[in-house]
Amino acid sequence: MTAMTQDDHKPDSTTHFGYETVAKEEKAAKVAEVFHSVAGKYDVMNDLMSFGVHRLWKRYTIERAAAREGQKILDIAGGTGDLTAKFSKIVGSKGQVTLADINDSMIKVGRAKLVDSGVVGNVDFVQANAECLPFPDNHFDRITIAFGLRNVTEKEKALQSMYRILKPGGKLLVLEFSKPALPLLSKVYDIYSFSLLPAMGKVVANDSESYKYLAESIRMHPDQESLKGMMSEAGFDDVEYTNLTGGVVALHIGKKF
Repeated sequence: MTAMTQDDHKPDSTTHFGYETVAKEEKAAKVAEVFHSVAGKYDVMNDLMSFGVHRLWKRYTIERAAAREGQKILDIAGGTGDLTAKFSKIVGSKGQVTLADINDSMIKVGRAKLVDSGVVGNVDFVQANAECLPFPDNHFDRITIAFGLRNVTEKEKALQSMYRILKPGGKLLVLEFSKPALPLLSKVYDIYSFSLLPAMGKVVANDSESYKYLAESIRMHPDQESLKGMMSEAGFDDVEYTNLTGGVVALHIGKKF
């Protein structure tokens, strides 16, 4: 299957929702429908979809964040709180972790999961759009967004918003599905994404269409070099990326000087 290129010949008033072209103002609601649908089975499906490897990708992100006690961390598109839970332990009682997500169903699932795990006291929850984050300038020491940027309608605005609220000396870490580095891996990944993934979604979450969208949204996301350029354009310094699992996922890191 040949994917369209990022924002391929579309007028400014439209964007992509998977392979479908929609009005920009419609995308957020459509994405919300997907995540309202999958929230209850989100953790189970993550383990199934990645064969558990998503835990290693997130662990690597935590290591590269190099957060310290007392820092303020923002976990955008924090979902069910995997990164938030790890950061909560690192920053301790003197620090603060904010889990932000545009979808209230995901926040409810994440809050319940963290409270049940005893992750309380230094974590707060904010429903927010990444394109216009409701935080002061130069506020956070670290910002992460894991598997969320591809769902944002205007990624440039989101990156600029993240830059604004990041402290000088801070880091942004973007963990996201990307472009496999090897042609053979890319072919296998396409078969998996467009055949097995929707089938798993149907069996486990009774929702094949949402997982079909998730597969399409990955293909429409900027590749490694394109995202690196977008981060630099937004103002980030020393932008770099590391391919994980052959480029199926990439971790981009940008700093603010």
